[in-house]
Amino acid sequence: MKATRPAIRQNVSRRSVLGLLGFGAAAAALTPTLFKTAQAQNQTQTQPSQPASTQPSQIITKEIPRTKEKLPAIGLGTFMTFDALSNQPRDHLQQVMRRFWDAGGRLVDTSLLYGMAEVNVGEFARTLGLTNDLFIADKTWATGEYLGDPSQAQRQFEQSLTRLSRDRIDVMQVHSLVNVDAILPLLKAWKAEGRIRYVGVTHHDPLYFAALERWIENGDLDFVQLRYSIRQRGVEDRILPAAAARGTAVLANMPFEKARLFELVKGQPLPDFAGEIGCENWAQFFLKYVISHPALTCAIPATTNPDHVVENMGALRGSLPDDSMRTRMVEHMESLPGFDNLLQTPWYPGKNFSGLVRLPNPRPIG
Repeated sequence: MKATRPAIRQNVSRRSVLGLLGFGAAAAALTPTLFKTAQAQNQTQTQPSQPASTQPSQIITKEIPRTKEKLPAIGLGTFMTFDALSNQPRDHLQQVMRRFWDAGGRLVDTSLLYGMAEVNVGEFARTLGLTNDLFIADKTWATGEYLGDPSQAQRQFEQSLTRLSRDRIDVMQVHSLVNVDAILPLLKAWKAEGRIRYVGVTHHDPLYFAALERWIENGDLDFVQLRYSIRQRGVEDRILPAAAARGTAVLANMPFEKARLFELVKGQPLPDFAGEIGCENWAQFFLKYVISHPALTCAIPATTNPDHVVENMGALRGSLPDDSMRTRMVEHMESLPGFDNLLQTPWYPGKNFSGLVRLPNPRPIG
């Protein structure tokens, strides 16, 4: 399924922005292929308001605080979008991954709960020769047969390794804080054994943000994944500062609010000031707001459309908004009809998915 988005600025090709990977010396912990590329294309985090012309071949990277390893600031999510059965058309999804890689993308976020997504990530990575080069963020959702039973989590982990053809996972996260008290120590044990590189927890629902904050403060986390967008900015007050203070890397899910931001701006031109930070389309406008927060490590938008992934990755180019520009961006969005009520509208307007996962009817809001 190929989704539609508002038209970009005139005379700008949807395929006009491609990038190369940039990593720092800490990327030596990754595979030799990544490190070789990293040495040739190293760039530190882009400073706000730098002219795009000063960095013609570089992309925006962010550091993982605890290791100083650098990642491109835009990754790839797979919820719903990569949930396609083997008897369904999937070539467009393989093209999404190929263009994501070609544009400098490295981090792919998936989960065994996303239907066929984990299977397809593994298959496409093998076909494209990227199995050991992608930075995989995966998740576990396990309760066990009894309190403290680790067997279900262990089975899930072995299944994920098989599906992804990997010996280890880069980031393993406790999905939606499920059984986190029992599972997080297990993940830390796997990390000590070298089976995973980083541990983290996730949640997308603001009702659980207080719990996320407590785990950031007390859980000795390498990563936290949370919801963050130009519309859902509540994490700016406490959670993002807490992550920065504790040295916890942050992944941002739902940066497009399940496509609702695109529905809101359909037919709307970009504000003139968007050109000051190199935005050529609305996707880059929304993503640059998210990745410009100093605590943010990587945003993970999802798409089924190969052209759209190129648009998304274009946010790795040019300058990032400074505080005053971020304020202007929010004020512009607040001036658009429907922005205040966006979270009261259903997820994925106008989109249909036909994988294993079925959204409730009516679709979720919030």
